[in-house]
Amino acid sequence: MATKIRLQRHGRKGYAFYAIVIADSRAPRDGKFTEKIGTYNPNTDPATVDLNFDRALKWVLTGAQPTDTVRNILSHEGVYMKKHLLGGVAKGAFSEEEANARFTAWQNNKQSGLAALKVKQQEAQKAEEKARLEAEKKVNEVRAKALAAKKVVEVSPQAAAPNEPALEEKEAPVPETTPVEAGE
Repeated sequence: MATKIRLQRHGRKGYAFYAIVIADSRAPRDGKFTEKIGTYNPNTDPATVDLNFDRALKWVLTGAQPTDTVRNILSHEGVYMKKHLLGGVAKGAFSEEEANARFTAWQNNKQSGLAALKVKQQEAQKAEEKARLEAEKKVNEVRAKALAAKKVVEVSPQAAAPNEPALEEKEAPVPETTPVEAGE
């Protein structure tokens, strides 16, 4: 039987998540499968992978062929690293204890790299938020200055307006006569 390790789609339209299954290569994508070894949710950041490591390693060692996406998932989880180290043990290059020590060191190195990446992302997010806040403060200052200038302009005509009618009243009482009115 040609066995594949592949993804089986679940979820709704636009929000897919996947089961990682062992299936006959001739079976439909979402059809019958031999064993479910994990889940993969690409909708989270970072993508969530829940994998039965021992069963995945057993199937890879047995000869099950993963699809491209599943191969990447298994590689990131360390299944292929463990397979590589077990191949070295089988050839007699080093002992099983040494292989386990190397695998543990690889896992720790990978975890520290992921932690550093997460810290870097958080710092970038904080810096972006700070820059956005500074830009907003500048915009608010410009708006406040424009509003203050507008209030000063509005106050000035109102203060001058009562004085102007008083001047006009002093000048206005002189009536003018036209030559036509004077001749009649």
